[in-house]
Amino acid sequence: MPTSHLSPLTSKRIIARLAAPAPIAEAHPIAARFVYALRLIAVHERAGRDPVPELAARLGSVIVAAKALTLAQAITTCWPDDIHLSRFCCGWLSHDEATIAQLVEAAAARDRARGDRALEGFVRRRRIERLWIAASELVIAELSAA
Repeated sequence: MPTSHLSPLTSKRIIARLAAPAPIAEAHPIAARFVYALRLIAVHERAGRDPVPELAARLGSVIVAAKALTLAQAITTCWPDDIHLSRFCCGWLSHDEATIAQLVEAAAARDRARGDRALEGFVRRRRIERLWIAASELVIAELSAA
């Protein structure tokens, strides 16, 4: 039987840190913008409205809005469960949003291995490629629009 080399106090700290939500302000700017876009898309979907006009206005580019929508659709298709999103005004990331932000941050850093690690064991291997491509295209659109 394996034994832990961590003290019970250290283990409790690690578990508490994992359970604590991450602040959106600590995410890469492109990742934070996408999380807000994802929240906005969800609000529009619930209202039965097209999110692209407002996304384009908020993101400053129709192309960035289209790429954000493409990534959101890829996530909806590839994610193993319904995505848990925080409210639009919330300054904290849900666990799903934090994972998505890690993927976008990896794409911004052009670090495919980091992107794979963010999704490893969570999203099926064959679906990671679609998410990586969509995240990379969003990053390219964001950097081109800047």
